[in-house]
Amino acid sequence: MATSTNQTMDKGTNRTARLNSLYNKLDELDLAAYWAVENAKNDHDEDGQVLKGNKALPFIWKYAEIEPLLYEAADLISMDDSERRSIVLVNPGMAPVRATVSTLYTAYRLNDPREIMPPHRHSINAVRIGLTGNQNFTGVEGEPITFGPGDVVLTPADAWHNHGNHGDDFAVNVSILDLPLSEVLNAAAFEHDYKEEQDGELIVRSEQTARYSDDHSHKTYGFGGLRPRFLNHDRGTGRHSPMYVYRWDHTRELLESFRDHDGNPWDGIQVEYTDPVSGKTAYPTMTFFGQLLRPGEKTLQQQQNASQIVFPFHGKGHSIVGGQRFDWEPFDAVSLPGGQWYEHVNGSDSEDAVLFVASDEPTLKTLGFYRRQGQTQSGEVVSLT
Repeated sequence: MATSTNQTMDKGTNRTARLNSLYNKLDELDLAAYWAVENAKNDHDEDGQVLKGNKALPFIWKYAEIEPLLYEAADLISMDDSERRSIVLVNPGMAPVRATVSTLYTAYRLNDPREIMPPHRHSINAVRIGLTGNQNFTGVEGEPITFGPGDVVLTPADAWHNHGNHGDDFAVNVSILDLPLSEVLNAAAFEHDYKEEQDGELIVRSEQTARYSDDHSHKTYGFGGLRPRFLNHDRGTGRHSPMYVYRWDHTRELLESFRDHDGNPWDGIQVEYTDPVSGKTAYPTMTFFGQLLRPGEKTLQQQQNASQIVFPFHGKGHSIVGGQRFDWEPFDAVSLPGGQWYEHVNGSDSEDAVLFVASDEPTLKTLGFYRRQGQTQSGEVVSLT
């Protein structure tokens, strides 16, 4: 029996109503459909819905705007009020989640003169980088480290550490943590009850007793290709670099030594911070780079699914990320979310631009997800992995 036009229309209308009712019931029960219907594709696109989660956006935080807030916070919040007094970079695409890119968290902190916070530890990997002041302090598992601008200090997961300032002037530093990643994996935890054994008893201490010399990291690991055999290199969990401080002077010296090299058209001259024992990245979740852009240098466009945070240390220039231009200068922070095409440009014809880059590349590589591609001068897209 033939179906009339009216019957066909009624059936289509009834199906649409039933589908809408089904979607409402699924939503009420915190369930989701995974199918695509042509006439409702915008609302119920199966692939689009799976990929619909909040995404980090390309963004820039200007240090010129952050710095006065750091001093104001230091004036209003003392160590008696809170042991933590940091300003967190929250990506507008991730808010209210405190994340700078999807897996990494960044916070700026100003320490008052002679201000030392008590020891603590956490299941999160972190680095602290000096920006201003030469007496920034971090004690890591009994190694008292004083550091200055550009120096990178590791505070690995489960390592007791405390931060502060041993100088008579204010000091600013910036921290990068894999906190958002650890939260997603339900692995984030903090401890603050630091104790040391003394005369057979556990005593609460406000600062760690030094068990290593203050130059231990440099003396042990600062001579590439040479390793003392009489020392134990399994400090902490053994899943991270045992070298707890990387001096900026050494990084800059290495970058400078390759000034006349062709470098890489997508990265300029770039060096990676590695574990001096294994040759692997400093952390299994994060890696770090020093990057030199010579006067007038412009990198070719590239895209990777690793997320990055870029901190200019010297010079001025701009980055184009996802088609947006971000002009940067020292101590700004630029988010480069994974999946965005980007390039860096040194805007000066006479001065270097030097960047520090943090990336979650090791996590993606470990899981087998890492992808990277770049455009050639002719516009051809090629694989860079």
